[in-house]
Amino acid sequence: PHCPETRQICRKQWDNPADRLIEGIRTMRKALVPVDGSPNSDRAVSHVVMLAEINPALEVVLLNVQPEIDDWQVRRFLKKEEVEAMEESRGGDALQSARALLDAAKVNFVPQVLSGPVAETIARTARGQNCDGIVMGTRGLGAVAGALLGSVASQVVHLSDVPVTLVK
Repeated sequence: PHCPETRQICRKQWDNPADRLIEGIRTMRKALVPVDGSPNSDRAVSHVVMLAEINPALEVVLLNVQPEIDDWQVRRFLKKEEVEAMEESRGGDALQSARALLDAAKVNFVPQVLSGPVAETIARTARGQNCDGIVMGTRGLGAVAGALLGSVASQVVHLSDVPVTLVK
């Protein structure tokens, strides 16, 4: 767990590993939860709901990242604003089930839709939002859904400066 004053790892001795886990949950202030509308991302949201039961002060940043539309044929016929509106709409759709789970559990959250390279955007957002951790599913709705661990999850683990919890 992090010491709130210094954000450094506390070197406290723990008699029971479960106590250490609970203390870590209680001291987590903000969690980033990237979602894509898949059942795996809904399981990650359900895990965050459980964390929020232990730590009601937990802030949740609910994030959907839309890959940038880089197809010249699309860009040829649509204005930049139209492409951005399409990405925002698809992102809102992907947030829908996660929002319903958090609303039903009365967990406070801030929804965000961004576009860009998915793993890099997740890691950058966690840093920029001062999140204490990332909670995400292992596999999503990508083109090759579920290849090994999931390429996005694997990249986020590699790129992130904060702990990443992967929910199967």
